[in-house]
Parts: sequence; C-alpha cells; structure tokens
Amino acid sequence: MSRSFFAARVEEASNRAIGRVLRRLGWTERVVAYTGYGDPTFVRVMARLILVPSRSAAGMLGRELLRRRGWRNFLALPVVRGTIVVHTSAGPVEVPTDRSGYIDVRLENGTLEPGWRLIDYSTVDGRTTTGDVQIVDPTVDFGIISDIDDTIISTMLPRLMLAAWNSFVVHESARQAVPGMARLYRDLLDEHPGTPLVFVSTGSWNTQPTLTRFLHSRRFPLGAMLLTDWGPTSTGWFRSGREHKEREVRQLAADFPHIRWVLVGDDGQHDPAIYGRFSREFPEHVRAVAIRQLTPAEQVLAHGTLDSLESAQMDRAHSVPWVTGQDGWEIHVKLDAALSGDDPAARRTDTP
Repeated sequence: MSRSFFAARVEEASNRAIGRVLRRLGWTERVVAYTGYGDPTFVRVMARLILVPSRSAAGMLGRELLRRRGWRNFLALPVVRGTIVVHTSAGPVEVPTDRSGYIDVRLENGTLEPGWRLIDYSTVDGRTTTGDVQIVDPTVDFGIISDIDDTIISTMLPRLMLAAWNSFVVHESARQAVPGMARLYRDLLDEHPGTPLVFVSTGSWNTQPTLTRFLHSRRFPLGAMLLTDWGPTSTGWFRSGREHKEREVRQLAADFPHIRWVLVGDDGQHDPAIYGRFSREFPEHVRAVAIRQLTPAEQVLAHGTLDSLESAQMDRAHSVPWVTGQDGWEIHVKLDAALSGDDPAARRTDTP
C-alpha cells in the first residue's frame, strides 16, 4: 500500500503530539455534529471529533463556536483516528474517524420517519451531542442543490486574501446575503413540502457553525451542508474543489434517484461547467439549472478580470431549462416560468 503524501503524514503526527499534550492539560473529547440526510432505508451522518478545554466539554462548545469569528473555528484540534458513537434506532454504532477527526458514513435507518429528526452522537466516554438529519419521503421528487459562496453569500471567492479575510476575520453578522435568495428557497420549499435542500460548497467544515448561524439569521431554510476539509490530502497539498462538487452532486443523484434537482450556483467559479456536464449526462435527474451572474465588480474580485471564465466555457447545448439572473429576485421570476412549463416527457432546449 502506497504511503500518504508527506504533508499529510506531518500534519497527522503533529496533531497526535499536540493532542497528547492537551490531554495531559485536561482537554477532553467532544463531538461536533453536522446536518445529515437520508430516507427510510439509510441515513448519512457527518460529524467531527475534537479536543476542547474541560470548561467547554459540559455542553457550551456549540454556543461558543457560533459566537466566535471564523478564524477561531480553525483552532479546534482533531482527534486523530478516534471513535464517534452514533446512536441509531438499532443501537449504538462505533464509527472510526479519519486523520482529521471526521466521519461521513451511511448507516441503516430503522425507525426514523420522514421529516426533520435528531440523532445523538457521543464520545467513547459518554459525552453526547445532538445533530439534525432530514429524512426524505420516497414520494418526494423535487430537490434543491445550492452552492454557497457568491450564490447566496457575497464572499468574493476564490481570491485568496479576500477569502481568508471573510472566513477568518469578518464576523458572520458583517457578511451580506445575496438579495432574494432566501425568499426563493423558502417559496420553493413551501410549494414542494418535504423538499431536501442541500448546500454543496468548497468551504471548510470549520466554518459550518458560523455559516449555519448566518443562514438562520437571514431566514434561509435549514439544509444539509456538504463542505470540505482544508489542508493536505493523501496525494497532495490541496484537494480539488471542483472534484468535490462533482462527486457530491452525483452522490445525491444516486442517493435519491427519484428526485429531479434544481441546481443553483453562480458564474464565478465552476458551477456552470459542473452543472452543464451533469445535466447533459443525467438529464433525468435535473429539473432546472439557475446561475447567478456576478456583477462586474464581483467578477474582478473573483477573477481579476471583467470576463466570466466559466460562462465563456459553458456548453449551452443542454436538454434542461437554464435561467440566469443577478440576484434571487430575478432568478425567482425566470425559474418560476421555467418550472411551470416543466414536463418530464418534453424536455426544453432553451439556452440562457
């Protein structure tokens, strides 16, 4: 078996050494639960095992993380190859964490009924955390997959310095939501009860608490988040954000083969190319694609140029409706018109 990339080995060894010191200082294990999803047959659960000071281990960690600025969320130390106990209807299941303390597994769902449910996670010594999970009814055939950065939040990614400033320094209350996007998602969920809303982003899992608080304060509906683990991988210095998005979109289509998705993104990164390729290969899984067009100023911040790189590369030959707009209000009007004429037996070939 080939060895992991040297930076990954160094990171793991460093975390193990620091962890031993912190444990001697009284730090204890704590589970951070992420929002999951499933159906009556399975549940996908995601969480992270970290070390925290003893004063936080009694249940204040979640509230403290939500109050912190983004950079402090990156200071939690992962428990390398530890164990998280997931309490399912069939009993507790011990799930090993990876070298960064994360778990992402599918478990059998025995008794959780469709709707928003709670799942308990605990450390091996019994400290328990509760996480949300949406169980999707098999009769639901409408879903939303949404990007986050520059689609619903103006974060000016991927320019490194601006991204770091927004992620590490700026408090979530200082960020700006894209106008009309929260209303668009609320209306779609009102029109299609039980719809899963899944946020797929290249952002780090460490930002999940602040993102959740931000979305709640701007009245976005609750949804599962599929983020990434920043840092070295087993094969190199950085993981591919594009590959992450492509993999998660395909996984959601496989998990819910009866759902046709509305794919929402922006033209500042790879969304048009990712969604275009997926809609060409799997049109039976796509109801419509909605792309937010960045303003000229946002394009400069995202690319250093006034040109939209992905818009120029986007293959417009597709078999599902595409709509574009500069904010949620414009997209809402166009998407309503596209969906009202949506017929699985007669796919449209309109171009944006």
